[in-house]
Amino acid sequence: AASWTDVSEPDGLARFGFAVAVDAENPDVAWVVPAQADEKRVAYGGAMCVARTEDGGRTWTALRQGLPQSRCYDLVYRHGLDVSGDSLAMGSTTGNVFVSDDRGESWTCVGNHFPPVYSARFEAQS
Repeated sequence: AASWTDVSEPDGLARFGFAVAVDAENPDVAWVVPAQADEKRVAYGGAMCVARTEDGGRTWTALRQGLPQSRCYDLVYRHGLDVSGDSLAMGSTTGNVFVSDDRGESWTCVGNHFPPVYSARFEAQS
C-alpha cells in the first residue's frame, strides 16, 4: 500500500460507488455498483448498473441486463456485493436482491420488498 492508482472514470459511470468486489483469481477483474455521489445516494441516472473492469481499471463496461432502468433509487452499500467464481450477488437499500451467474453480464431479481440489505455474502462450501 505504498502507492495507489486511481482507477475511477472521471467522466464515466465508474467514478463513484460504495460496493466493490474483486475476482479472487484475477485482481485485474473487479465490479463496482455506481451511485450518483456521496451526498446523493441513488443509482446513477435513475438506472441501476454494475460496472466491470477486466484490465485493472483502465476501462469499464456497464452491465445492465435484468436491472431496473427507470425510476431506480437502489443503492448498494459497501458490503452489499459479493463474487464467488462466475456468480455475483447484491442487495440494495430498497430491499431488492439480484444474482448473476455469468460474471455480471445478466442479472435476475430473486426477491424484493425486503428491509434494506446491508450485506450479501456467498457461504464457503466445504
